[in-house]
Formats: sequence, C-alpha cells, structure tokens
Amino acid sequence: MATFEKQTECVVNALYSDLLGDDESDCRNLETDSEGRPPAGYDAGSVGRLLASIGDDWKTFDPVVIASRLRRMGDECNMDFERVSSKDLAEVLKGEMEKFGAAVDSLSRSWSDRNPELVYERAFLCVSAKLLTYLLKKVPAMVHPSYLIRAINGNSQVRNYIEAHGGWENLDS
Repeated sequence: MATFEKQTECVVNALYSDLLGDDESDCRNLETDSEGRPPAGYDAGSVGRLLASIGDDWKTFDPVVIASRLRRMGDECNMDFERVSSKDLAEVLKGEMEKFGAAVDSLSRSWSDRNPELVYERAFLCVSAKLLTYLLKKVPAMVHPSYLIRAINGNSQVRNYIEAHGGWENLDS
C-alpha cells in the first residue's frame, strides 16, 4: 500500500497536469470521459509513471479519477481571490508561494465559519484546488504542485478527514 504522502503526491500531480492541459472549451470529466485513453495533459508514459509509483495500488487507487473529483470540489468554491482580504493570500498573490498552505488554511477556516454545514477539511480541499487553478491561470511560472502537496500532507486534520472517509479513493465518490 502506498503511503498517504505518496498518494497525495500522485493525486496533486494528476490535478496539476490536468489543469496545465486545460482547454476552456473542453468541458470534460476525467472520471467519465477518458474512455480508457490518457486524459489531456498526459501521455501514456506519464500515466504509467504515476501508476508505477504506487505499485499494485493502481487497481483501486486511480489518481486521475481522484484528481477529477478534487477539481470538482474546487469548482464548489466561489471565492473571488482578488476581493478576499487575507494577509497570507495577498503574499501568495505577490509571489510568496511558501505561504500557500497558510493562505488555504485561513481562507478555509473563514469559509467554513460562514457556512456551518461545510466542514473545515472539505473547505480546505475545495479552496486548495480552486487556488491552485486560479494561480495556474494568473501566474503559471510561479506554481508547482509541491505547494499543494505540502499543504495537504502537512495538515493532520485534512489527512485524518481523508483517511476517516476511507482514503483518497473514497473521497467524494
């Protein structure tokens, strides 16, 4: 079984690759539209490397499908990052990407506080996916998947939430 950290890396790398290959006119769902082909942003080799990195777990753990779910979760976040007042977010938008995790944490807490039906951990995943998407559109040269990987792996609450739901493969399925 791959570690949580390795699974997170695979999921985030799949999300990052999908977002880089995104075409605004190509509205697709990786989970249902791939028809056995590698999704946009992937070639057979990159999919193979991702799957090889998790060993036999690929039979139940598909990072491309999970990345699609995470992306949909990000779509639930309706924040306008240009209008949100957050010191950490302002620093990220100025290029201080090491503040990515702190920005996601603060925005998630604020969003879940305003919406009691939304648990912090789900808000964290939604905001992190949405912020990654936003930054890739605004300043793609600044963004690397490692910022989101560290944010998720470094947050024990989020990790416990994912594990309590049966792991990444059961997240929002």
